[in-house]
Amino acid sequence: MSTSFADFGNDLYTGKRSIPVVASRRRFYLGSLVLIVVALLGLGVQHLNLGLEFRGGSEFRVATTSVPSGYEKTARDAVGASEGEQGVNVTLVGNNTVRVQTEKLTDTDSQQVRGSLAKAFGVPEDNVSATFIGPSWGASVSGQALRALVIFLIAVVLMLSIYFRNWKMALASLVALVHDLVITVGIYALVGFEVSPATMIGFLTVLGYSLYDTVVVFDKVRENTNEAFANGRMTYAQAANLAVNQTMVRSINTTVIGLLPITAVLVIGSIFLGPGVLVDLSLVLFVGILVGAYSSIFIATPVLVSLRRKDASVVDLARRAERTQAKKARDVAAAEEASARGEAVPASTLVGGAAEREEGETLTGRTVHQYARSGPRNQPRRTPKSKR
Repeated sequence: MSTSFADFGNDLYTGKRSIPVVASRRRFYLGSLVLIVVALLGLGVQHLNLGLEFRGGSEFRVATTSVPSGYEKTARDAVGASEGEQGVNVTLVGNNTVRVQTEKLTDTDSQQVRGSLAKAFGVPEDNVSATFIGPSWGASVSGQALRALVIFLIAVVLMLSIYFRNWKMALASLVALVHDLVITVGIYALVGFEVSPATMIGFLTVLGYSLYDTVVVFDKVRENTNEAFANGRMTYAQAANLAVNQTMVRSINTTVIGLLPITAVLVIGSIFLGPGVLVDLSLVLFVGILVGAYSSIFIATPVLVSLRRKDASVVDLARRAERTQAKKARDVAAAEEASARGEAVPASTLVGGAAEREEGETLTGRTVHQYARSGPRNQPRRTPKSKR
């Protein structure tokens, strides 16, 4: 399995196989558009399940030696909340602590709830802690996170514009980032995951990961397209698609390696630790990395090609590449016809042969040093000791 996947990746890198990501970009646009619409509907209808830190309220923790199987119903009955009532959230923290979150309660009501919970779970009242969290802290965290997001996006546009010397690459990266953010937040709203301060940190972390993956792909796009502009053998779209294929296996491997420890933390945290910062952070990273890997492969580069399709240099390159490829097709057809008649076929017209491109050149036309053409064994020979 690993050998076949490695061969598949090698074929993608050399151009022997090709996945038409750029040519099929409208399908990916449509798929992302559907996901974004569903995400926005989820935000509009379902809304985000904000944690206690953002909406404010009272929190009670019951420390028991053994948590009963029906702890959620027991806690709700003690608080006086009906099944499914909004504003009351009961979760298990660790193996022996029940957490109950409610709307803001007065001191008198809070004391009564403490007594009811202690009686319901058969523990001393001292084993039930009560805490009030105001919404101002959550509002402060939200404001700081939004400011950090705006500064981050501005810095991304400036940095990529300077690094790639092309503002359209920066714009395509920004589109991919917004795509990842909207879909990730929409999934949270639809599924009902609780949004905590750790979730906000996770959102910003996901944007950094998505940007890193996109920059790696764009770096290869720049390399291939610069060579295409120099030799005129490929159109801009073809060179960009080759770059996506060449980095695809790397993106998949990076995503899988990143998701493995996150999945382990998520599963172990959910089973043994219960809700908390660790679970919240790993959950948003798991969702965001998946969405970010998708956008870096199927969204960022196709958007870049769409933005540059009417540039004068890109249009001129398309004409040059069309003439080059048409000439090559005529030569191949003539070679096949000559071969059918039993005549000698020039090596320069063999498809897939070593002479299909000039000696010492890569697929995109880059010159390779003479000592590297036949591998590391082709090194200059030293003079024998007897003749020195």
